[in-house]
Amino acid sequence: MNSQSKLQETEYVPLEQELKREPSINTKKRKNLKNVGLFALFVGPALLAFCVIVLIPFFTGIYYSFTDWNGVNGTINWVGLDNFKYLFTEDKQFQQSFWITTKYTVVAIILTNVVGFVLAIIVTQMLKTRNILRTVFFMPNLIGGLLLGFVWQFIFVKGFASIGQITGISLFELPWLGDAKTAFWGIVIVSVWQGAGYIMLIYTAALQNVPQELIEAAKIDGASRWQILRHITIPMVAPAVTVCLFLTISWSFKVFDVNLSLTNGGPFKSTEMLALNIYTEAFVNNRYGLGEAKALIFFIVVAAITIIQVTYTKKKEVES
Repeated sequence: MNSQSKLQETEYVPLEQELKREPSINTKKRKNLKNVGLFALFVGPALLAFCVIVLIPFFTGIYYSFTDWNGVNGTINWVGLDNFKYLFTEDKQFQQSFWITTKYTVVAIILTNVVGFVLAIIVTQMLKTRNILRTVFFMPNLIGGLLLGFVWQFIFVKGFASIGQITGISLFELPWLGDAKTAFWGIVIVSVWQGAGYIMLIYTAALQNVPQELIEAAKIDGASRWQILRHITIPMVAPAVTVCLFLTISWSFKVFDVNLSLTNGGPFKSTEMLALNIYTEAFVNNRYGLGEAKALIFFIVVAAITIIQVTYTKKKEVES
């Protein structure tokens, strides 16, 4: 009798509790539906745009890299790894462009970060004109790459030549865009001039967050400016260094507009970077499949280098 009564007690649920339980379940369902609806409303359009603009072209590009499609007609033949074999064994221009891009990237990363850091130190000093200087140094970053290239093309060809005739200084009489070596350094100068202002802002924000108490204590202990910079300032701005290195690596590897408008890869393809080489292969030579194979290799290399750089600099941040 006792077991039956216990069984009945466990199975029996009062009507009032059942009525209270049902609204709570319905409320949770409504909240979940509301959250899903809000997610779809706010994130859905951005996610859809990301899929249409980034993901779908990315995966279709991977497919085309294994074909011989010319980018015009509908005839697409699967060629497997033939495109990649051709790039590494026969395409000397691709290998040369890869080497030029690597050399340019190393030089541009170092100069852009050094110049940006020096400018940041200048504009964080107690100068009356520091706000004006920040604006002046940042302004080149607001000019588009194509326009910037055409402006500097006029400066190198006409402006420097006129200054050289007036002053007789050999530096201004050089064929800046007519020789392979000087054309390479011309691209470096323009890129550093454009990107250093943006990097300066990041370093400026980091320098302003360095505790002044540490610097004052180091000065009292007799530390020199170089010692303060090396042992206090640089370790304190290490997170900004990580960000700036990441940005300059991606900018330098992907340089296209300045390369196109300033030299167009000349003279004789001696300054043709990888992005311009890929563009020429796909849209000028109408070998879209081969261009996609180059782009895929380009993507893998840049992704690997940036991952290694971020991992290494993050580790250095922790150690410092």
